[in-house]
Amino acid sequence: MNTNDIRINLPASKSLSNRWMMINHLTGSRFRISKLSTSGDTRLLRQLLSQLEEGSSDLFYCNNAGSVARFLMPLLAITPGHHVLTGDARLCQRPMAPIIDSLRQMGLRVECTEQEGFLPVHIQGGIPTKRTVQVDPLLSSQFVSALLLIAPIMPDGISLTMTSRPTSRPYIEMTADVLRQAGVDVRRSSNGRTYYVQPLSKKPKPTAITIERDWSAASYFYTMAMLKPELRIRLLGLQLDSCQGDSAVDAFFRQLGVHSTEVRSPYRAAGRSVTLQGGFEHGKSLQFNCLDCPDLVPTFAVAAAAAGVRTTLKGVSNIALKESDRMMAITTELRRMGGNVNANGEEMTIMPAALNPKEPVHTYGDHRIAMAFAPLRILFPDMQIEAQEVVDKSFPEFWEEFGKVLNNKAVS
Repeated sequence: MNTNDIRINLPASKSLSNRWMMINHLTGSRFRISKLSTSGDTRLLRQLLSQLEEGSSDLFYCNNAGSVARFLMPLLAITPGHHVLTGDARLCQRPMAPIIDSLRQMGLRVECTEQEGFLPVHIQGGIPTKRTVQVDPLLSSQFVSALLLIAPIMPDGISLTMTSRPTSRPYIEMTADVLRQAGVDVRRSSNGRTYYVQPLSKKPKPTAITIERDWSAASYFYTMAMLKPELRIRLLGLQLDSCQGDSAVDAFFRQLGVHSTEVRSPYRAAGRSVTLQGGFEHGKSLQFNCLDCPDLVPTFAVAAAAAGVRTTLKGVSNIALKESDRMMAITTELRRMGGNVNANGEEMTIMPAALNPKEPVHTYGDHRIAMAFAPLRILFPDMQIEAQEVVDKSFPEFWEEFGKVLNNKAVS
């Protein structure tokens, strides 16, 4: 072990944490979950699940957490009672029609109270009358995951067919894997379009579950490793053989000269970590398909602009539907600092250009915009980032961990 490594504590995976919390709620807390995410979204989901258990309120306010709203909607739809599901102004602009339509196919009652296909919704909980359902996952894989998660407590399980190619397919597979770990029978058709989930026949045995560290959070440190090649950065608890789709960050940054190595401690059974170092040879241009990892697009775009490498990012059409319009946010902020960015809805191209940020970076209320641009402070120490608190949504400790790299001197 290199004792000069900068040791970074990553949060636990928000995606895995939220799936296991949903399963724990459905199975009567049969799993002892350790290393749960400290993210704002995970804390919010835990609060709303407790609210549902206690029956303390029929209003479920999801703030700006799209995954929380999408996971809760099917659960509320099969929970007796009247429920109102809503969120802040941005969440009420994000698409919900595919999951609303699917729930209605199953005979469940979901009413949009303002605009069809969007929150807020009024839900009258009941028993599904059909187990066969279709869903369009083009805009979000969360529509599929949300329905799969409730399948084990539906009377007949579910047969779910996707009507188009899904965005973020690895996160659907993550959901299926988590269900299997919980003792649920999950199968997929040979063409990959249909999932069959059987109801739980008995309560699973109490089991200890440890949540992996978060690959989405790791992505920002890859940019830092690229910009500070004299340093070695050790991402504690991370593992390369991950079920998380955002582990694709490793393949992207390898093309920008950042190499990663998994290290296992001989003294700790779970002592995995991934060490990063930049400065290796790379080409002058690259292409990368982001369909399975759209949350990484801000990281990739900023890194490419900083590296001066002509980069084409494909499969980016749905990033305009995230916590902010990320297509607009990325192009606007990079252009404001001199970047050369072109976006046509399906792909984004970053051309080499000299960056010179003269104004604070706007974050648009979006955690991933703030964290993606933060590494540029390595090049431009006086660069300001507004509303830095937005990182609480996924990585509350980000600025503390970021400071370890920003303020570190080169190792001898």
